[in-house]
Amino acid sequence: MRNFGAVVSLAALATALTACGGEQGTDEKPAETIAEDAMTSDSDDISVSEADLEGNPFTVAWDTPYGAPPFSEITDEHYMPATKAAILELRAEIDAIVNDADEATFENTIVALDLAGKQLSKVSNTFGNVTNTDTNDTLRALESEIYPMLTREFNTILFNEALFDRVKSVYAQKDALGLDEQDARLLELTHRDFIRAGAALDKETKDRVAEINEEISALTTTFGQNLLKATTGFKLEITDPAELGGLSESFTAAIKVDGEDKWVVGLNRSPFETFMTQSTNRELRRQLFDGYRLRASEGENDNGPVAIKIAQLRAERAQLMGYESHAHYQLETRMAKTPEAAEEFLLRVWRPGLARAREELADIQSLINADGEGFTAAGHDWWHYAERVRQDRYAFDDAALAPYFELDAVRQGAFDMATKLFGVTFDEVETPVWNPVVTSYDVKDENGAHLGLFMMDMYARESKRGGAWMSTYRDASDISGDRIRPIVTNNMNLITPPEGEPTLMRFDEVETLFHEFGHGLHGLMTQIRYENFSGVDGPRDYTEFPAQILEHWASQEQMLADYAQHHETGEVIPGDLIEKMRNASTFNQGFKTTEYIAASLLDLAWHRLTPEEAAEITDARAFEREVLERYGLPEEIEPRYRSQYFAHIFAGGYSAGYYAYMWSEILDADGFMAFQEAGDIFDPELSQKLKTWVYEAGGLREADELYRNFRGKDPEIEPLLRVRGLDSAGG
Repeated sequence: MRNFGAVVSLAALATALTACGGEQGTDEKPAETIAEDAMTSDSDDISVSEADLEGNPFTVAWDTPYGAPPFSEITDEHYMPATKAAILELRAEIDAIVNDADEATFENTIVALDLAGKQLSKVSNTFGNVTNTDTNDTLRALESEIYPMLTREFNTILFNEALFDRVKSVYAQKDALGLDEQDARLLELTHRDFIRAGAALDKETKDRVAEINEEISALTTTFGQNLLKATTGFKLEITDPAELGGLSESFTAAIKVDGEDKWVVGLNRSPFETFMTQSTNRELRRQLFDGYRLRASEGENDNGPVAIKIAQLRAERAQLMGYESHAHYQLETRMAKTPEAAEEFLLRVWRPGLARAREELADIQSLINADGEGFTAAGHDWWHYAERVRQDRYAFDDAALAPYFELDAVRQGAFDMATKLFGVTFDEVETPVWNPVVTSYDVKDENGAHLGLFMMDMYARESKRGGAWMSTYRDASDISGDRIRPIVTNNMNLITPPEGEPTLMRFDEVETLFHEFGHGLHGLMTQIRYENFSGVDGPRDYTEFPAQILEHWASQEQMLADYAQHHETGEVIPGDLIEKMRNASTFNQGFKTTEYIAASLLDLAWHRLTPEEAAEITDARAFEREVLERYGLPEEIEPRYRSQYFAHIFAGGYSAGYYAYMWSEILDADGFMAFQEAGDIFDPELSQKLKTWVYEAGGLREADELYRNFRGKDPEIEPLLRVRGLDSAGG
């Protein structure tokens, strides 16, 4: 998943400025929330003195390798004055555009807008990324102040009538300006951004939209902070070694508390799933399961009322802007176009997925019965017994794979893949880092030219949000010969092994690394000169495609021979183990498909509400229960995210868009099939097309056209169903 939350450039004023990437994570505070969820039409009365800025690292050019932030010099106290100073600088830049005595032109208005706010991006990108990886109480308090401040500022810009008049003036001349393709796209998107933000509304409506945005901005911050506190506040503590039954030695060692006879499991997805799969203690599985699914659902961290209020405000805003619902507004510029089309697509996969899930549940119950157990399978049993069914059916134990997937080797395998596909190379370098575990790489193209700095933060910690994501500290641009290359990050939450031990990964974690690496390449390889649509750009239901397609390479035998070697013996993963892994790859896809689509349908249900319908909701869990029962979700399967911890949609950039991961899966399954048909997973012609029309192209054209230019045709859904093993299931 990409994290758009750190991006606050005018480059994407009214569109997604924040979060994307791997499906395994949650979104944090999104730039989309900053721009989409703005505040009042009057900006803050902001001032900052020279004394406030004395010694502030943000006030000087960074003489660091690759221009990386000097993290050791930046303290929490530097962010607020630096943000205020950057806002004042942005105001001066906007005033210069508005007050230019010359007639509005592409250069003095449209390009000037793309260039505006560089200093603010520098500050807020750093702030947004650090609060996601190493937060504390001070930073959380600053989020509640800084994000609303930024939101107000962006609304003021987007609702500036004199500025919009200049944009309209240039747009009216678009056919006579002789613009090249990138120039024309910048003009088109800039005008569209203003329109979709509400710049053309009457003053009274704009004022109300701005008020709504103010509330949403505050609420999304509250939602994210409640979730973080609820997540880190839960700990399953084990003091009796007898209760560790089924847990592997490596996992047991990883969760042991140093110096104590105690083992602790939290709610990060990786340790959660490992424990739920391995543990033979049904009661402990239930406790952890309930801790996970009931997060932020009661007490001071209850996100239910917050979610309801956000949905109500989004529904009202959509109506004010002339749309049937928030979902209709959001999907207008995406590949699905309408929520009805998104739902129809989801249901095409839901039906066979649900049928397969019922078969899987029957297999699980049969195994429980065969064990002589006297209980009916419940949600907290699924992971454990599904793994046992898989071992029985395929003679395959997922734990047998881990010794072949050591982090450093997997990472190098991803790098080697990128070199073979696109000619890019990765050299480890020393740079400032925000945490000692971070590694940095100088990325070069096939000619040895610098493409960007790539930084990887792979381990979980209390100060870091959960999930996996890609983000940027600096985006790419190349205007008037000022070539700026990006600083891109990948983040995961792997369990830190005991000192001196290797970091061994489950194969789904390997796929996640390749996924986030795909987002990283999308940001690093861009050849777009305007920030507005450089790097990871495009509609939500397309931007996952460049990440998801690379997951296919992770399991190819040719790739496995390159990176899947036993961490102790160096033995390449045996062919029979690969065959077992491949045969078992579609196992439990009914469950995985169903839990994901259930969350996607829940997202659409929240955001298809009219203001009148939204006003009637008083209990978030009752609402979601009614929605999920309507679609027939079995009670033994939880949706991937319940409302109170669905940060993708209530604290991130995926509102009405969580379906995008599966929509993009149509593209990645169909796209990888082209390489299979070519008989070469590194086919030079296809690799060049993928490079040119996907990884380098940003948002140069509409997403469906970019895909067709790569693939030569529109995608088909059948490859997706085959990949998930659902082509013969259900109706």
